[in-house]
Amino acid sequence: MNGAFRQSMAWLHTWTGLLVGWVLFAMFTTGTATYFRPEITRWMEPETGMPASPSVAAAGALAFLQAKAPDAKSWSITLPDERSSTVNVFWEPQPKAGEEDKPRRRRRGSDTSAVLDAATGEVVKPRETRGGEFFYRFHFQMHYMPVIAGRWVAGFCAMFMLAAIVSGVITHKRIFKDFFTFRPGKAAQRSWLDAHNLTAVLALPFHAMITYTGLVTLMALYMPWGALANYKTEDAFFEQLFPQTEAVERSGVAVGPPPLTLVLDEAARTWGGGRSWIVGVSNPGDATSTIEVTRHTGDQLSNRSGSLTFDARGKLVSSSAKAGPAAVTSGAMYGLHMGRFAKPLLRWLYFVCALTGCAMVATGLILWTVKRRQQLPDPEKPYFGFRLVERLNIGTIAGVPAGMAMMLWANRLLPVEMATRSPWEVHAVFVGWGGMILYACLRPTKKAWVETLSAAAALVALLPVVSAITTPNRNLLANLLRGDWAMVAFDLTLVTLGAGLAFCAWKAARYKPAVKAKRKPPAPAPAAAVTEEAA
Repeated sequence: MNGAFRQSMAWLHTWTGLLVGWVLFAMFTTGTATYFRPEITRWMEPETGMPASPSVAAAGALAFLQAKAPDAKSWSITLPDERSSTVNVFWEPQPKAGEEDKPRRRRRGSDTSAVLDAATGEVVKPRETRGGEFFYRFHFQMHYMPVIAGRWVAGFCAMFMLAAIVSGVITHKRIFKDFFTFRPGKAAQRSWLDAHNLTAVLALPFHAMITYTGLVTLMALYMPWGALANYKTEDAFFEQLFPQTEAVERSGVAVGPPPLTLVLDEAARTWGGGRSWIVGVSNPGDATSTIEVTRHTGDQLSNRSGSLTFDARGKLVSSSAKAGPAAVTSGAMYGLHMGRFAKPLLRWLYFVCALTGCAMVATGLILWTVKRRQQLPDPEKPYFGFRLVERLNIGTIAGVPAGMAMMLWANRLLPVEMATRSPWEVHAVFVGWGGMILYACLRPTKKAWVETLSAAAALVALLPVVSAITTPNRNLLANLLRGDWAMVAFDLTLVTLGAGLAFCAWKAARYKPAVKAKRKPPAPAPAAAVTEEAA
């Protein structure tokens, strides 16, 4: 850190990017996939159908709950949007005699919940899978460790990322010029530096926003002192932040079914066209029944969506309190990070910008080795630390996308009735990632790059073929015929990403490292000159 301020920032930029770069690459890659979490889940649940309107889905869910649990203490219906094709319903049974005063944990099991087809209202039983939810959870809480510990690890890496972004901006003297500069034909270090600068500057506002808002979404965990200074416990803080209404006992006066169609229409008018997301019905079929409708978080930037409460006849009786400035700001930060408000075009822009973030981290890791190889006394025999970084680079840059693809392969190839198929889908991610690292350690550097990237390309690009063979109802032609454009785009995106990895493998195969020119020893001085100098 000695020297001028800019040189100090260069040192900070290099090491904050390197030390957690492999974890950051995995976080960026899985976070990129998260922007299409519903589509990934739909692909991994081929037993489900097509999306349907919320009103149709609500009618089907109501009919099911009236037949299945008419005397339940409460119902909960999660309505679909244009990106999902199922309705999740949950009911809480009435407590048994003697258990009225005992606290009851609302655990959703097969006996108190069901998944319904959005269009028909019939029960569907999709294969056991974590779907896109795994990528979402992993990118901010890791795996194989306690959730809180994983979130601390993710936060630590995000802080390093934020420091790398700020120090990188300070280090760049010509940040605007770097936006238009890429010299692939120059020396290796210059080309990789240009690639790193270009991918960093191209979506710099996005990278800064996504890193900062990712930290803000978990600020209650990382910085709890503001809440603890004003509340005795964190539970008291969250109870006031998310108040729960007290349960009302049944009156015994029967009424008709909840007027969900009327309620959803009134909610849309109240919200100016906003969509309903979660419908909760307490004491269904009783005069004391209330219907609480929560607004969809994709309707606005802020994640604080609010709710409306209706009585048994469908009359609006109350609405959630208006959020204060701090809550609105927090909700907007969360909404910016998640991108749920984004329409298709903006969502694709999120996706592309996130891909440039993956490329930024990858090129930064590669640049570290390319720059230092030229400084080694013998580039053919690097020291252990250099070899470790180089192998981790190969195994992670090729291994993370390969592992993610292996999860999708496992989804199609594991037996549907397998008891632990969902955990083994997740294990496949880390088997693929770890296998790539091990393979990279056993092969020469250039061959390791070519072979691991080629394997990753094949695993990604062949997924539509595997899907067509194992689930004929989800092949590209079937999706085209029924107009399922989301699944068509999913298959085409996999082929495109696989082609991108294949291009990287092709470039790695053609790469020829520059030979470091040896300095010629100085020519001996002429004898006459030596004699004259001695004289």
